[in-house]
Amino acid sequence: MSDINALTLTQKAWEEISHHAVETFAEECCGVILHNGGIDAVRRCRNIQNALHALDAESYPRDATIAYAMDLKELEAIIHEAGTTGAKIKAFYHSHPNHEAYFSQEDKAFATPFGEPTFPESAHIVISIYDRAVKRISAYAWAQEKKDFVEIPLKKI
Repeated sequence: MSDINALTLTQKAWEEISHHAVETFAEECCGVILHNGGIDAVRRCRNIQNALHALDAESYPRDATIAYAMDLKELEAIIHEAGTTGAKIKAFYHSHPNHEAYFSQEDKAFATPFGEPTFPESAHIVISIYDRAVKRISAYAWAQEKKDFVEIPLKKI
């Protein structure tokens, strides 16, 4: 069992991340969901994977259709916002255009750059989208006993 047993999202947050995936299709979208006082606030991040790929295709062989890299300045600003407002980083999210909603090895590497999760209390949401239609949204949480991410129930409220 994971340290997070289930994840709930407000209808508004669910719709916002779904719209983000549709708007950026056929590239991956990415962002963060903050939670404060019963409110889920979606914070979009720019996917800079294409820029990284253009600068150094050897180090970044994948483009934004099959990978994402959050703009670090935007991510730092979101983390700072959470710290100053008392919000919790509820989840990170990204889409898989024309692929299933699974937690890939690349997703795990992003979440655990030093072998352990940077934000162990935060879930990771993956949005499966085919031809601009969201097919499935799944959530994953860190399971300390397994030292891995496991799928957890995700519900709209």
